[in-house]
Amino acid sequence: MAQVAEQFSRAFKLSELKAEVTSQLTVLERRVEVEALRAVEIEKCKTDIRRMREELAARSSRTTCPCKYSSVDSSRTLGPRRDVPAYPKYLLSPETVDALRKPTFDVWLWEPNEMLSCLEHMYQDLGLVRDFSIHPVTLRRWLMCVQDNYRQNSFHNFRHCFCVTQMMYSLVYVCGLQEKLSQLDILALMTAAICHDLDHPGFNNTYGPHHPAPRTRGRRSLWVARRAEGARAGFAHRHQRRPAWAPGWEPRPPPPLRPAAQGIITLILATDMARHGEIMEAFKDAVAGFDFSNEEHRTLLKMILIKCCDISNEVRPPEVAEPWVDCLLEEYFTQSDQEKEEGLPVAPFMDREKVTKATAQIGFLKFVLIPMFEAVTELFPVVGEVMLKPLWAAKDRYEELRRSEDARTENREPLTLQNEPQPDRTEPQPQRIGQGDPVASQA
Repeated sequence: MAQVAEQFSRAFKLSELKAEVTSQLTVLERRVEVEALRAVEIEKCKTDIRRMREELAARSSRTTCPCKYSSVDSSRTLGPRRDVPAYPKYLLSPETVDALRKPTFDVWLWEPNEMLSCLEHMYQDLGLVRDFSIHPVTLRRWLMCVQDNYRQNSFHNFRHCFCVTQMMYSLVYVCGLQEKLSQLDILALMTAAICHDLDHPGFNNTYGPHHPAPRTRGRRSLWVARRAEGARAGFAHRHQRRPAWAPGWEPRPPPPLRPAAQGIITLILATDMARHGEIMEAFKDAVAGFDFSNEEHRTLLKMILIKCCDISNEVRPPEVAEPWVDCLLEEYFTQSDQEKEEGLPVAPFMDREKVTKATAQIGFLKFVLIPMFEAVTELFPVVGEVMLKPLWAAKDRYEELRRSEDARTENREPLTLQNEPQPDRTEPQPQRIGQGDPVASQA
């Protein structure tokens, strides 16, 4: 019996030993698996790092950005510029992506690099990059070239370009334009919106023709030609490897895209307010029997849409729209001051001695903006709710502001009579925008 017990004891010890060895082997196997996975991850990291280095090396060798002007003279031409550094790529949040599709988007919250990212997102989101085989890097570099060629004007600057393009982007969604128009039409609308004020000199149509210097008299026509050339050449540059505006090279877009290139120029020229009455009359005549399969009708629609976007600031909330009025008036006042200094005629709506924010906006809303958006509403009823109502509200707001200004002027009249006799004036002198009470300042 003792021997049997001893054998059982040995047997049990062997079992324990076997279990222990098995456990240790399992642990070792797991460690080997972990080490193998680490090796795989390390190789992946090495591969990614190698690829990133190759991409950086390739980017640093590129010098194809085409469009930096090199002179402040009004007769300058756009010429090749230095290589464009990559701007930070921002990941847009879902909230931003959703807000970007609405006309209430606040364009003042974004830095230049962020605006570039938003513009790039618009082209991606609308399927233009995919449908027209636009390389994302080329698109990014072209957008930076456009940004660099907008001047630092009070109003007609790159933020205005972004504002107009964002409104066009929102119209595509609000009106369902991708269901009505071709992708080529959408590409023309978006690209024209981006380029429509490229290299704007900060002076409107009336300045150049009256200027005594021959070079300045041609300022407007040169600028319009430069905008059209910038859109056309930049459009071609997105699809060709050689830089636009290179000496001895005439940029031409690929044959399938040439109609869009010409369409972009047509849309840019439509933003000239000198043609407003002509375009509005033609569009109103076409609305009653509008046919989306009719090329002439589609062209008129696109012209009206870019005109709407170009002057659409009052569609936005008041806190977004009103700073634009200040910017525009500042640009107008700069021109009128220059015209006075040079002895040129000054338009009353640009004279800081005669115009106020309220008077400037009421007439513009009443006779230009509201009728144009009403015409678009006949074709797209949704525009009435989303865009026309804010315009009516803006008109009411500025009329209330004008009544307040008139009341303040009337209240100041008795105080003026208490002062020493003033010389007779042939016309009233309204209060300047941004200045304090004249009576208070005299005190």
